[in-house]
Amino acid sequence: MTSGTRPPAACLIGWPAAHSRSPLIHRYWLRTLGIEGGYVLEAVPPDEFKDFLFRLSLRGFAGANVTIPHKEQALALSKPDARARAVGAANTLWFEDGELCSTNTDVEGFVDNLDACAPGWDKCEDAVVLGAGGASRAVLFGLIERGVKRVHLVNRTLSRARALADQFGASVLPVGWDAVNDLLPRAQLLVNTTSLGMHGQPALELDVSRLPSDAVVADLVYVPLETPLLTAARERKLQTADGLGMLLYQAVRGFELWFGKRPEVTSELRALIEADLKKV
Repeated sequence: MTSGTRPPAACLIGWPAAHSRSPLIHRYWLRTLGIEGGYVLEAVPPDEFKDFLFRLSLRGFAGANVTIPHKEQALALSKPDARARAVGAANTLWFEDGELCSTNTDVEGFVDNLDACAPGWDKCEDAVVLGAGGASRAVLFGLIERGVKRVHLVNRTLSRARALADQFGASVLPVGWDAVNDLLPRAQLLVNTTSLGMHGQPALELDVSRLPSDAVVADLVYVPLETPLLTAARERKLQTADGLGMLLYQAVRGFELWFGKRPEVTSELRALIEADLKKV
């Protein structure tokens, strides 16, 4: 590095931004990989986001993470890949040949976490996904990409589930919430993408005993670290994947794009983030 060259840096853009664990994750990787670089939080109100993005490179950033409420605007102001377009939101930005590109790493965060926690999960033919919000889009894309034949999409507002099924194709089957317990005996994979079970939210009322003995249960919630759904699944000795794992794995690709090395999700990193979450 020449004396006039700054080390690479990335940031998280949100409004608010202070709650994010991304700096802990990326600074851990910078430190353990011996990379001279930086990762900072940038609290940017919605009416200033466009200007901030256009000046991203001038501000010295090689790229950025994007969180609420900017993900849809980030998609519109960049060159998105197939994942970002399918999810309808971008959470990771980088420069390629001078052009601002975007993706949605929630997709690989979800599937890579499942690969780590429950190898062979993608041999399942029937998955049940709870919720039809933004997180559900990333999960649906990942499941279809990995060849799951039927995804039963359960939502209280059936029209929202139908709209997503229309977008993602015939392998997604919209279902009303009142039918969820009837689906469980055939669900080899159950995924909760709703906020039910999160601190301050109502519990997720499901009869986990109806799941097959070889089912895998994934919950995208990570506050608390172990949700009642995961507790019930583990009591049945089912394989599980939690929301913290997804959070860690979704950060991998961005780091690689910005800093040129692919980091690993380690038990030490997980312990670091767990300790921080317990401060809440």
